Amino acid sequence: MALAPPPQRGEIWLIDFEPAVGAEIRKIRPALVINLDTIGRLPLRIVVPITDWKPHQVRFPWFVKLPATPANGLAKDSGADTFQTKSVAEDRFVRWLGNVTQTQLDEVASAIALCVGAP
Repeated sequence: MALAPPPQRGEIWLIDFEPAVGAEIRKIRPALVINLDTIGRLPLRIVVPITDWKPHQVRFPWFVKLPATPANGLAKDSGADTFQTKSVAEDRFVRWLGNVTQTQLDEVASAIALCVGAP
């Protein structure tokens, strides 16, 4: 089922990541839409999966802490795992949860740049 309007940059959605293979992120979980809204022609979005925050993740520069707030819709403090950034079909989007701040969005984009070796 196609969504209207499509998910936008900075929004957190529940996404169905099944089927997964190997160490890929699994099940229905939150993810942050990171792609620029003006890029791409296919019904796809680039997302960063969100997982439970664990204190040891602070030492991994590819994890960005996202504290739970009413604005972002997260039920508990979480982390954006930018190493698992992926493009997914809009059909995988289950439900909108909320939005991150511009600062958080910039931190996630910088962590992705680190993962791919961008300057």
